[in-house]
Amino acid sequence: METFTLINARIFTMNESSAEVSGLIIQDGRVSHILTGADGKEPPARGSYLDLGGKIVLPGLIDSHLHLRQYAETLGKVNCETQTKSDCLKRVREKALITAPGEWVLGHGWNHNSWTEGYGSAAELDQVTPDHPVYLTGKSLHLSWANSRALALAGIDQKTPDPPGGVLQRDTDGYPTGILFEEAVKLIETIIPEPTVDQVASSIIKAQESLWKMGLTGVHDFDRVLCIQALQLLTQEDQLHLRVQKSIPSEFLDQAIQLGYRTGEGTDWLWFGGVKDFMDGALGPQTAAMLSPYQGSGNKGLLLKTENEIIQLGRKAAAHGLSLSIHAIGDLANRTLLNALEDLRSYEKESGLEPLPHRIEHVQLIDPADLPRLAELNITASMQPIHATSDMEMAAAFWGERTTYSYAPQLQIEQGALVIFGSDAPVESPNPWLGIHAAVTRRRLDGAPGPEGWHPEGRVSLHQALEAFTINPARSAGREKLQGKLMPGYWADLIVLDTDPYNCPPEKLAGILPMGTMVAGHWVYRNF
Repeated sequence: METFTLINARIFTMNESSAEVSGLIIQDGRVSHILTGADGKEPPARGSYLDLGGKIVLPGLIDSHLHLRQYAETLGKVNCETQTKSDCLKRVREKALITAPGEWVLGHGWNHNSWTEGYGSAAELDQVTPDHPVYLTGKSLHLSWANSRALALAGIDQKTPDPPGGVLQRDTDGYPTGILFEEAVKLIETIIPEPTVDQVASSIIKAQESLWKMGLTGVHDFDRVLCIQALQLLTQEDQLHLRVQKSIPSEFLDQAIQLGYRTGEGTDWLWFGGVKDFMDGALGPQTAAMLSPYQGSGNKGLLLKTENEIIQLGRKAAAHGLSLSIHAIGDLANRTLLNALEDLRSYEKESGLEPLPHRIEHVQLIDPADLPRLAELNITASMQPIHATSDMEMAAAFWGERTTYSYAPQLQIEQGALVIFGSDAPVESPNPWLGIHAAVTRRRLDGAPGPEGWHPEGRVSLHQALEAFTINPARSAGREKLQGKLMPGYWADLIVLDTDPYNCPPEKLAGILPMGTMVAGHWVYRNF
């Protein structure tokens, strides 16, 4: 049994009783011993070692909410996250020029709220791509933009009704404009040729390399069934070297029950999380479900599930050992979901079931009356701090004074809820240091909105931010004795930094990148 030792480092273990040590002994992919003081600064008598020369070591970071397949595929799509609509159209044209006629041109990331012209149209895409069907997902992943060829292939015309839970934007004559909201996006997505399991697996292999370089050694994934199959293939072929908790799409629940899937069960590399469903849409397209209307309109968004529907879903899942991980953005969506989860907790108790690790994904706006309820019900708040800085202008415009209770992990921490952080990639970059910067400063990279940040009362400490990217997601996943710390018995998943995040100016946090990343005792990335 070969022993490998890291010496002469400043190792932040994320363990209260031994917060900083100077060395680690690693055996069989796990930490076997921690070394303190002089013991961790001298070469060992046996085995290989690496002198880190005083560098910083942290546990590998965990992104608690991303879309792994979609992120992997965006690496090959048109990047539509531009300051102007014309720049987006230019990029689409450039992609079309190198794409065979008739093949799909796919892109992601546009945000009409950032464009002075607002939404695009099918006609505008037709002008730059007359020979290709075009489909561009919006930044929030809750709306999309298609050209006329794509609409025609999907059979969408003036007579096409809005599907349940979705909306086709129309012009004054009733013709679809090319903008699709919520469930309407599936009218086109179902006709786009789906990649094979092998193709998805190949894209994930490339994506995990980019994630390692950012300091991520684990993720909680929220993509659908094809991603499950690709991850299982990678596990079988020993090519998955990222710890993945895989959610179960609600439409796959019956099959998951038949297959015997249970929350928390799996391998060291791939295990199952909760059943994923949606209470509402998103802020950008104003489809998040609200208790009172968006400012300047009578619109209250879209509530996609009733309280009773979530109760029935939750009871069915819980009876088979599966938790819930439900998307909720608006205050009505969060209240309705919390009501359902309260019923579900009672059902678990009455049925003699162990309480399951239910989560709310996003918790972007919550009414003050509902603030304590996540902690009271032992519901994890899965939040994405970078959304606050990305969305602050939209939130102020659409929600006004309600933003005091929006994007507020600190409020949930104060209430005693378990808070975990992620990125929602590809909605945002999966770089966790951007999320840490946003959580600690509540500022954008350019310093906006000012030195104190947006709603500065919402700032968290650096240590709280690191907890939300390490020990907290490990705890929520039932891996609190394996992941998120660097202590004996834990996986040897770690990152090496040349900057001490605890002692650097907060505005510099976003620029931190690992010099090396280790997973299961092996360097998967090293640049020193």
